[in-house]
Amino acid sequence: MSVKKWFSLEEANAMLPFVDQELKKMQALKQQFEEKYVELRDMKNELAEKPHKEKDPFFVMEAELEFIQIEARGLIQNFQTTGVELKDIETGLVDFPSMLEGHEVLLCWKQGEDRIRYYHSKEDGFAGRKPISE
Repeated sequence: MSVKKWFSLEEANAMLPFVDQELKKMQALKQQFEEKYVELRDMKNELAEKPHKEKDPFFVMEAELEFIQIEARGLIQNFQTTGVELKDIETGLVDFPSMLEGHEVLLCWKQGEDRIRYYHSKEDGFAGRKPISE
């Protein structure tokens, strides 16, 4: 079990370029996986209607999908070692554990926002985002 990291607002904001870059890599892999998966599914449906001579005509594509999954898992694991909590790859939603007035909170950032402007408690989640008073 790793030691919990607390981020100050300044530290969290300083990490945003790195976080954004990592999210873009994960999003690209997710899209690549989804496209290949659809292609494979379509091929299987097509070939189900025709006899084929190859032993396993899908082996190469299935292996490619597996490699994409392995690469994505590695990216996610590396990301998690930073202490930043990945909430949603597609929307680019992350939380930074922090302390605010003696309470544990999550500084909340969504890809596209210029900086961290919101926080919420663990219980409230994204729906309970409150603005950080400047």
